Amino acid sequence: MTPTPATACVLIIGNEILSGKTQDTNLQFLGLELAKLGIRLEEARVVRDEPDAIIKHVNECRAKHSYVFTTGGIGPTHDDITAECVARAFGVELVLDPVAVELLKRGGRPLNEARLKMARVPRGAALIENAVSNAPGFRIENVFVLAGIPAIARAMFAAAAPLLVAGAQIHSASVDVFLREGDFAESLERIAIQHPEVDIGSYPFQRDGRFGASLVVRGTDRPLIEVIVQEIVSAMTALGGETALKP
Repeated sequence: MTPTPATACVLIIGNEILSGKTQDTNLQFLGLELAKLGIRLEEARVVRDEPDAIIKHVNECRAKHSYVFTTGGIGPTHDDITAECVARAFGVELVLDPVAVELLKRGGRPLNEARLKMARVPRGAALIENAVSNAPGFRIENVFVLAGIPAIARAMFAAAAPLLVAGAQIHSASVDVFLREGDFAESLERIAIQHPEVDIGSYPFQRDGRFGASLVVRGTDRPLIEVIVQEIVSAMTALGGETALKP
């Protein structure tokens, strides 16, 4: 019996993302890194800095997915409320972690109340190391709470990765075809139906006045992916389309 692959959801927390003032780059990074571990990123949600909304999404996603990763909202300011909301989602207290306090002392700055806020985590949570700025993230059950700053989020993920149960690595390959989607949709659907064990997606583009699409095949069997890509190339060529394999 084939084991059910692990799945993940990313909760991107922050009004600055929803306002358009800050562009999120953590989602792409997490998607790529999780794929290397064989964990399928199935869902991402952008959540405003509002307690009820954060609690609702944390509880929905942790029940639905193997892993949940939150980014943002664990700094020292008034609108950094992720740790408090995760504690409420799990029904536990938010407590001052003495190890987190010691980690913050490494920065050499006085630990005022604002900085000590970054040492408060849900009771029972395990710290996630932050090699960039010392202030840790944390994990409670299957929820991993990371910083929003990309460099710090990446460092925290590197520290958390050994805690994840890896599956078969998810590979991908793609080919660009210069045809309109309506011209090749039926042919691509036939190939997708023949190969339900992989995901095949079509992502349209316009380049230099020409319409086309990137056709992406994703799955755990690299040799099979290569065979399917060649099937796609043959089908698109038969329709009169120009194709280009992408590295």
